[in-house]
Order: sequence, then C-alpha cells, then structure tokens
Amino acid sequence: MKKSMVNLLIGAVAVLIVVSMSVFVVDQRQNAIVFQLGEVVGVKTEPGLNFKIPLLQNVRFFDSRILTLDAGEPERFITAEKKNVMVDAFIKWRIVDVKQYYVSVGGDEIRAKTRLLQTVNSSMREEFGKRTIHEVVSGEREQIMNVLRTKTDSDARKIGVEVLDVRLKRVDFPLEISESVYRRMDAERKRVANELRASGAAEGEKIKADADKQREVILAEAYREAQKTKGEGDAKAAATYAAAFGRNPEFYSFYRSLEAYKQSFKDKNDVMVIDPSSAFFKYLKNSGGSGR
Repeated sequence: MKKSMVNLLIGAVAVLIVVSMSVFVVDQRQNAIVFQLGEVVGVKTEPGLNFKIPLLQNVRFFDSRILTLDAGEPERFITAEKKNVMVDAFIKWRIVDVKQYYVSVGGDEIRAKTRLLQTVNSSMREEFGKRTIHEVVSGEREQIMNVLRTKTDSDARKIGVEVLDVRLKRVDFPLEISESVYRRMDAERKRVANELRASGAAEGEKIKADADKQREVILAEAYREAQKTKGEGDAKAAATYAAAFGRNPEFYSFYRSLEAYKQSFKDKNDVMVIDPSSAFFKYLKNSGGSGR
C-alpha cells in the first residue's frame, strides 16, 4: 500500500515536471521563437499560453516594445560649405519580424543597434553634405529627420526591425569653433553695450545741460521779477513816505533829525566834534521849549 502511494506520488511529480517543461507563456510585451534542435520551428507573436516538446524544443523571447537607441557621443559631420558640425541623435525602433531579426543578427540587440547606427550615420553624412549650416540647424531640420527615418527604416526592414523615428537632439559647432564664435559674440555684445553706454552718457549730458540752462533761465527770471517787485515796493514806499511827510514838513524834518541822532549816538563811545551852533542840534536846542 505504501509502495503504491510512493509510486503514485513519484508519477504525479514526473507528470508535473513534464507539463511545466511543455508549457511556456508569451507576454504581451514579447515575441517568442520556438527552436527544435537549433532550427526555428515556430514564431509566437500573440500573448498567451503555448506548448512545446520537452527536452526536444526550447524557446527564446524577444522584446517587442519600442526601444530607444541613443547615439551617445555627438558625431562630426561636414556641411556643403565644408564646415564641421557636431550632431547628437537618437532612434526609436522595434522588432516587427522576430524570425528575420534572429536570422539577420542572431537575435543580438547590440549587433542590431550597430547596424542602425551605421545606417543613420551614413545617411546623415550624405544629407548634411548637401546642405548649408543654416539649413542643417534650422531651415531644413525637419526634412532631414524625415529623410533619415525613411532611409534607416528601409534598411532596417532587412533585419526585421522597424524604425519609427530619427531625431536630431542637437546640432552645434565643434568646441574649438564654438569658443571662437562665443568670443566674437561676446566682443560684439560688449561693443554694442559700450555704444549704448556712450549714447546714454551723451544723452545724460545733454539732459543735464538743458536742465542747467533752464535753471539759469528760471533763476534769472525770478531775480528780474524780484528786483521789479522790490523796485515797485520801494517806489510805492517812497511815494507813501513823501505823501505822508508832505502834509507836515516840519514833522518830517523832526523825524529825520531823530533818525540822525539815533544813528549818531548809537554807541556810548561815539564822539562827535561839531559846532554847537550847527543846524544838526536844531531840535536838541529847542527840546526844553525855551529856545536855548
């Protein structure tokens, strides 16, 4: 009884092992090739459960998603003007015929990328050699990328690959030329800046001179108006004094004498030598009312 149970268990395990070796699953992101003794006997492109003959057949899986191939370091190309440019590009590609892909490059992704890069570089060399720097950088850049995609895709189909896009990330001058261009640009910007500074300084001096001129004119006009007003005031004051003193000449004479006394004897140390009978003492002599 025990021996039969052990045999049954061993048989079940063997069946499970054989079944597991007979079944394989193709993911929706993959394609699969079934080999029998090294020969391709089947290609599985649909996702799902599949079967194979254990020990006799084996399966190899390949990625069917869109892959990116970056060229890495920029490549140097020559334009129609015999000028060097550095170009950085990348390629979008995927496997569309997995059997042809295996036959052509042995299913080796590195060999496939090398083939694509060679095709792209050859096409870029040809296209850049027909165009000027301006056309390469901006004028016909989109057209160049379309031509590169078409040519690369046409060659890639031979190895079971589809090229979806070829993009030029950057088109620039080599480092030594770029530095020269930047120096010229820097010198030009400095020249323009100096011209603007000089123009600004000249305009500033012009504005300052105009402001000083206007200031002098305003001050002169203000002084003239002040003098005019002062003269009119003095004239009016003199006329008022004349009218007031003209009514009583004797009082005017007395007032003027008092002002003279006030100015003459302003300080205690003031000394005057004068004839006592002088008219200057006219009102001092009569100040007592006795006429002496």
